[in-house]
Amino acid sequence: MLKTGMSLELCNHTLIPWVLATLVFVIGGLIFASPAAGQQGGPGRKSGDYDFKISAGGLERYYSVHVPPGYDPSRPTPVILNFHGGGGNPKSQRTITMMDQASDRFGFIVVYPQGTGAKFRLINPHGYTWNAGTCCGWAMKHGIDDVGYVRALLDDLARQFNIDQKRVCATGISNGAMMCYRLACELSDRIAAIAPVAGPMGVTSCHPPRPVSVMHFHGTADQFAPYAGGKGPRSLPGEFFESVDQTISFWLKRDNLGGQPRIVRRGKATGSYYGPGADGSEVVLWSIAGGGHTWPGGRFGFLGQRILGELNTDISANDLMWEFFQRHPLK
Repeated sequence: MLKTGMSLELCNHTLIPWVLATLVFVIGGLIFASPAAGQQGGPGRKSGDYDFKISAGGLERYYSVHVPPGYDPSRPTPVILNFHGGGGNPKSQRTITMMDQASDRFGFIVVYPQGTGAKFRLINPHGYTWNAGTCCGWAMKHGIDDVGYVRALLDDLARQFNIDQKRVCATGISNGAMMCYRLACELSDRIAAIAPVAGPMGVTSCHPPRPVSVMHFHGTADQFAPYAGGKGPRSLPGEFFESVDQTISFWLKRDNLGGQPRIVRRGKATGSYYGPGADGSEVVLWSIAGGGHTWPGGRFGFLGQRILGELNTDISANDLMWEFFQRHPLK
């Protein structure tokens, strides 16, 4: 069973009124609910929901899994890791992304890792963060080895299910999106491609040994992780974010991609497709005009538009990233 009772620590201890209003989700769209309780997995398990406990970095760590109907233990199955935002948890991420439904339609296993945290239990009893480099909260401050945790998670997952090791990809929102970028930099031997949502790079050094394909989603009116970078009106005290342009420019250079992108427009959403580059790599940016700190095609969860900003339904992040991930397995 997943445990709760740990939560987010602010980057400093200045509690001003707007922090109390926004701490419940910080930069991740949290709903107040304990992580889902499911079955304990083991060899021979088939479709359903599972919760697992592992040891990583001297800590007990947890993750949840949704296995789609039709899962065949004799056949390797693709995996998407779906990281919650800062202050979130696996259950909140399930709610806002609706990825269990996509898993059922497309036939991949979806995994919801759980971050770490310790403070502000009374305000936010089920919120966790990731050490994504320059962000965020308790995990960053305490130097939690979240890359090591993900490696251990994947090892454990392979003991529980027949996973396709060449088709393990990662997505997430906000702090979880930033964690995806850290994995692309430091765990590209296990992570085939990434699709971050509403969170830029947060690492100061990135030297993956191979090109990594990236599909990024970001609202132009995001007030938590601003499109143009810096500190947004709703950013936590002390948080300074890289711009979307800086993030995309890094990966265009790293994957040896140049020239003009192929443009796709769907309502307020514009996709810029660059590639192919080195080893067939691809970088895609979906800019959502007027979009907030939200998951395109998803849900708000506990909070709504007044806090998080506009939720775009012209595109489905789940559908687009699944198509993208299918094109970019590990070589």
